[in-house]
Amino acid sequence: MKTLLLSALGLGVLCFGSIVNGATPVGLWKTIDDETGEERSYIRIIAVGDSIEGSVEDIIPLPGDDPEQICTKCEGALKNEPVIGMRIMWGFEGAGASWKEGYIMDPNNGKTYRCKLVVEDDNQSMRVRGYSGVSLLGRTQIWYRVE
Repeated sequence: MKTLLLSALGLGVLCFGSIVNGATPVGLWKTIDDETGEERSYIRIIAVGDSIEGSVEDIIPLPGDDPEQICTKCEGALKNEPVIGMRIMWGFEGAGASWKEGYIMDPNNGKTYRCKLVVEDDNQSMRVRGYSGVSLLGRTQIWYRVE
């Protein structure tokens, strides 16, 4: 009984911590290009029922890029659709700062990956891990909250 009570108390403290600091992926996030270190896009994450999803709100084109980018490498209904406004994240499970079992689509190559998100304690940055199959076979980007 004592162990059960301590476990419940510990879980309550963890959940309370997420509530107090307001850590959530919901909001507007800035992405950074892995190669150039430059800002590349803004992603708006919203709550949809018990899940979250994200769409491209804006793109910062590199010199020579078409500012009206379309997803030429996407498949199905997204093929040749504008990237701005495109839903690229969906199906996440979680609460507070940690979300998993979701998907993220890269409009640059049209591929869809498994994805998990962890908002950092400062609530100003988020680790976005995209992977194929096993999480070890992926990469992590840091996104930054836009006030």
